[in-house]
Amino acid sequence: MLNPLKTLNFSSLLLRRTLTLSFSPLIPTTSHHYDELINAAGRSGDFSAVRRLLNNRWRDGFLNTKFTFNFITSELTALEETLQTLKYLDIGFAKKGAYDSLIARLSKLEHTRHALRVAQIMVSDNVGANAMSFHPILNYMSRKNNGEAVGVLKMMRGMKVFPDVTSYNYVLTAYCCDGRLEEAVKVVDEMDENGIVYDSRTYDALLLGACKAKRVDGGLVLLRRMVDEGMSTLYSTHIHVINALLKMGYYGQAVEFVLIYAGTDKALDHECFGVLARRLITLKKFDEAKLVLEEMRSRGLEIEGKLAEAIEMRDGNMGTD
Repeated sequence: MLNPLKTLNFSSLLLRRTLTLSFSPLIPTTSHHYDELINAAGRSGDFSAVRRLLNNRWRDGFLNTKFTFNFITSELTALEETLQTLKYLDIGFAKKGAYDSLIARLSKLEHTRHALRVAQIMVSDNVGANAMSFHPILNYMSRKNNGEAVGVLKMMRGMKVFPDVTSYNYVLTAYCCDGRLEEAVKVVDEMDENGIVYDSRTYDALLLGACKAKRVDGGLVLLRRMVDEGMSTLYSTHIHVINALLKMGYYGQAVEFVLIYAGTDKALDHECFGVLARRLITLKKFDEAKLVLEEMRSRGLEIEGKLAEAIEMRDGNMGTD
């Protein structure tokens, strides 16, 4: 027989827990909810709450996001207090994740000097800085100043944080976008010296550089190498070739290129055929565009979006059904 006193005590405890859950602030259940609470605490200057929330989110299995430190604005008024707070976080994922997110936030605000300072703190305090910690900095710098981005790679190596393939890809892509192939070759040489294995984005950048230099033949060799090695290609890799051929006036070759690689990936086919048809219509190459549209219909590829709009605008020339 149950003890009435124990039953009463259990019931009272259950009631108190229920009331606490009902009337106290909700326990965060998503990363977004944690971000909201952290940013509210940061804006109000309650950094003890920021510290507690940053620790608890990892214990609860929620990662930081690019919004975690949105309370830090371009004026950086909250930066120093935030850095002091991060010093006393739990050692491990909570601490490293917070520093990484702070670097991403500062890079987005274009305060790369401060982002590098945070990265250096990570290294000196043995927080677990790795190549990924520097990715936001390299991403921003490579779009603004390739020379500074190369300097960051050198700085990383000096701190025994060795750049990975993504680190190099940021710099390589920027050089190739600018058509600066000599600098791009130096980056590739350095990758080879350091045993960095190329990935799809490395090849994408190299092929873009070849196309920018009107060396489409070299780009096609790279693409064939990717296929032979069984490496997946980005959609943009094929689009680089299409755009280069069209820009050089090789309309028939562009159509032939798309046909050669068609049939293995329907999503890729949809992208390549669609982009090619739309560009040909814009260039008023209607005969070639009709051929591409016929191929799309025969392959069951939908004609929609911008392509459908382009066809509608040129309906008289396209002779569509």
